[in-house]
This record gives sequence, C-alpha cells and structure tokens, in this order.
Amino acid sequence: MREQRVSFYSEREQVAAILRLPDDESAAPYPAIVQGPGWLQLKEAKRNDPYHKAFTEAGFAVLVIDFRGFGESEGDRSDLLPQRWIDDLVNAVTYLTTRSDIDPHAIGTFGSGSTGGGNAVVLPAVDRRVRASVSQMPIADGADWLRRMRREYEWFEFVARVDEDSRNRALTGKGEMVHPRRDIMVTTPARAEREAREDVQAGHVVDVSLRSAAAIMAYRPIDVVGSVGALLLIGVADDPVTPTAHAISLYQAAKQPKKLIIQRQTTHYVAYEQYAGEVIPQMVDWFREHLSGGPIDVWETAESGETYRTLGD
Repeated sequence: MREQRVSFYSEREQVAAILRLPDDESAAPYPAIVQGPGWLQLKEAKRNDPYHKAFTEAGFAVLVIDFRGFGESEGDRSDLLPQRWIDDLVNAVTYLTTRSDIDPHAIGTFGSGSTGGGNAVVLPAVDRRVRASVSQMPIADGADWLRRMRREYEWFEFVARVDEDSRNRALTGKGEMVHPRRDIMVTTPARAEREAREDVQAGHVVDVSLRSAAAIMAYRPIDVVGSVGALLLIGVADDPVTPTAHAISLYQAAKQPKKLIIQRQTTHYVAYEQYAGEVIPQMVDWFREHLSGGPIDVWETAESGETYRTLGD
C-alpha cells in the first residue's frame, strides 16, 4: 500500500492523519474507510497494520487520524471529550470528499477498542455519508463501562469526586488533573501487563482533566445505534476490559443489516492477533458488500425478518 501524511482542519485546529491507498492507482476513485484510534491510542499504532493491509489490498483507502490533543494534531491535550472525537471524524469524512481519488458515495468507518469501537457506532448515526461500519470491542454506555471497573463503594466515591470537581470548576475555573489509565480507568492485571510490554508513544496523553470522566460517563452509543444500519460488531466473550454485554446490546438495538461476532477462548488484547485470520476477512467482506452498492437502497420484510440491499452501479 501507498502512504501519505495529510492534514485537515477540525473546528479551526489542524488534525494530522495518515492516508493509506491501494497500490493500483488506476482503480481510483477508491471506496474509503475512516478510523479514529481507540482509547488513548495514536494513528501510528502497530495494531492497525494488519487491518489496513487487508483493507488496502481489497481496494479500500484508509484514513486514520490523531484526534485533536493527541500525537501530531493541534488542540488542548488536557481533555478527553468524545464529542470532540466525533467532530474530528465528521471533518475527516468531509476531507475525504474533497479528494478526487476517493469515491464520496462509498465511505465507511472502522473503530477498535472501547471508545474507538463506540465512535464507529456514533459516527454513522450523526453523518449519513458513512454507509457502513465495523465496530470492534465497543462500549455502549460510558458510565456503565467505568462503573464495571470498580467495586460498588469505589463507584460512589468516584461519582462524588467527579461531582465535586464540577462544582470547583464552576466556582474557581480550575479542576483536578488525573491520570487517564489509573484514575479514570482502573488498572487491571491485563492492562498492566499490556502497558509494560508496549513502548510509550510520543504524543500519548499523560494527565487529563477529571471533567473528562464526566464526558465519558455521558457518552452513550447505545442511544443512537438504532439509526445505524450496515453495522458489524465484534466482541470477546467474558471480556473485563470492554464488556461483552455492550457489543450484544448494540447489536440488539441496531437495525438491519447487522452482524455480531463473539470471539471465545481468548482475551481482549490477545484476540486482536489470535483470531485476525478469521475476523479480518469478515470485516473486508462487510465493507465490500455495503460500500460497493449503487445509489438505490432497498429494504424488504419477509417472514424471516428484514433484509437490506443496494441496486445500481
């Protein structure tokens, strides 16, 4: 695949991105996939490479961005705000529509890992230009995600701390700064082992505002998934990092066409590689099916349920 370093603007701040293109230049304009990184990740994350290789070999362009405040992008690094991430992704879609080598009518999104997977649900709900989505290990409800990491008394203490921070910010203009992995999330053995293995990437957020926790608690992809079609969800059974129930609830609330894959006998971080040979081809097929149709959408209802297809070239 070919690679270009590109940038665009989101709310007057520059967003850095990598655009990966198929080798066959004669096949342009390409269908395209927009990706926002997962929780605290950057556009250069090596975890993305197998997915991008498969997508570009299948003829898709892939645009992966650094959210504002991360990596090479401009913006305040002290906040983790899901609405800002969605704004950046909407502007990423707009950027793609300005390029002559991209088909503006064949844009999908891919997101992986907690908020990354959740953003792949929210984006097509707010931007109708996004025709298909693959959401891997998503969260459906930010408050439930954070609560499941804590014992009951710890959760009530955490909510009280967030509420007190909100009052202090209103009275003084200043709020508490916290570590996103240890204070907003809770370090589990699986997370600690992974962080010990990973190299620290330049641009990772270290300290963030506690108001970020309030924003994540208000983040609810489950509220908008009912308007999302062509949604492929991938989860891991018995996942303590991103609850399996979240992927299932999103699947149940989504409209047709939709598909759910649950990976068993693995763990959250191991699954990315363990089942890549089985799961990545399913992603490619999903995008092929739902980004290759024509300008006419057809829904049909039969005894077996509702089906969806496209017509035309």
